[in-house]
Amino acid sequence: MTGLTALVLAGTRAGGDPLANYAGVSHKALIEIGGTTMIERVVAALMAAPAVGRIVIAIDRPELLNDLPGLQPDVCGKPWTTMSTQEGPSATVAAALAQEGTPLFVTTADHALLQAAWIDEFLAACPPEADVAAALAPRQAVEAAAPATRRTWLRFSDDDFSGCNLFLLARPKAAGVIVFWGEMERLRKEPLRMMQRLGWWFALRYRLGWLRSAAAAERLGALSGGARLALVSMRDGRAAIDVDKAADLDLVRRLVAAEGPGLNGPSTSSGR
Repeated sequence: MTGLTALVLAGTRAGGDPLANYAGVSHKALIEIGGTTMIERVVAALMAAPAVGRIVIAIDRPELLNDLPGLQPDVCGKPWTTMSTQEGPSATVAAALAQEGTPLFVTTADHALLQAAWIDEFLAACPPEADVAAALAPRQAVEAAAPATRRTWLRFSDDDFSGCNLFLLARPKAAGVIVFWGEMERLRKEPLRMMQRLGWWFALRYRLGWLRSAAAAERLGALSGGARLALVSMRDGRAAIDVDKAADLDLVRRLVAAEGPGLNGPSTSSGR
């Protein structure tokens, strides 16, 4: 696969992001790690991934990117552009899908450890028949990479997994998955209605730890208009470590400092 368009979600929450406020910046994407903003680190990984041909950054204030060294034409070797964010992540992805079509690779600006090798691994492992593929990392791999990290776990009977913020929207049926994702976003504070939508037996099997990950993917695909959904297990547990809270930021800064600037992106300072 070559010439792939990559979407990077880099917007901020309505009313501001607590972590951005903690770090003293307007957007989480502008938080510096190892002297480089997170958005520059993510773009550097996408630049180094052979499959990626161009980059679209979804951000509500595109002018914030203008002076970032890692996004200048003489540094960023692939074309990039911006698009407006929508009301929430699913709505933004839906707008990008309508604009760009499939296939579309999706990640987030807070995936500060992202590596081109992980993108290659993920894309190579995506089943050719899948309409949508999502990357997960097993608990053992995540805890081996960062024993102290606290992640949100998907607890299946075959393993516990944490999401990696890497998605491939491979075919037009992916649109149904994004619509279903938006529905789940709207129901996140109404657990009973969410369980009803998912199906009581499905929800109970998951709650009791009886549900296999493949069965969950099949059910979610069926609820998304018959899309074929694949879950791809990543070898490196760091692929599941994004920056959602202050403890994550401290952890990622320690990991980058320990590995050096070559961990996933440029060493150029943004000067802020």
